[in-house]
Amino acid sequence: MSSYTIGQLAKAVGVPTSTLRYYERSGLLKPDFRTEGNYRAYSPQALERLRFIRAAQATGFSLQDVQEMLQMTYSTEPPCKEFVTLLKNRLADIRGRLKELRQLESALHKALTMCCHGGRDWCQEIERLKGVAKSGKPVKKCAACP
Repeated sequence: MSSYTIGQLAKAVGVPTSTLRYYERSGLLKPDFRTEGNYRAYSPQALERLRFIRAAQATGFSLQDVQEMLQMTYSTEPPCKEFVTLLKNRLADIRGRLKELRQLESALHKALTMCCHGGRDWCQEIERLKGVAKSGKPVKKCAACP
C-alpha cells in the first residue's frame, strides 16, 4: 500500500483514530499529504513512526520522551549520550513507582492482617483509616468478621 487514510493507519496499529489526531495535535505525527477530498493521507514511513511511538509508550516512555527520541533519530550526531540519559531517567521513575507500590502492598497486607482478626468489632484498620480513636462505644461487626 502506498498511502493510508487515518482509519487504515489506526487499524494497522490497533488504535482509535482519535489517538492519531491527538498525536497530530502533540506534534508527534502529521499527515504526509491531503487527498483531493482534503482527507489525511499517510505514507508507510508514518506507519513506521506510529509503531515506534506505540512501542516506546508500551515500554513506559512518556509522549515527551517519545518526542525527544524522535528528534534524536534525525540528529546528525549519534544520540547515545542523550538516549542513555533518557533511559536512566525513565528507570529512576520506574524504580520510584516500584518503591511506592511496595509500600502500598505492605500497608494493604497489614490492613488485611489486622482487619477482623480474632472476631474484633469493626475492623481496626477501618477505624485507623477513618482517624477514629476507640471511644469504648459499641460498634457494628464487620460482615466479613467471624
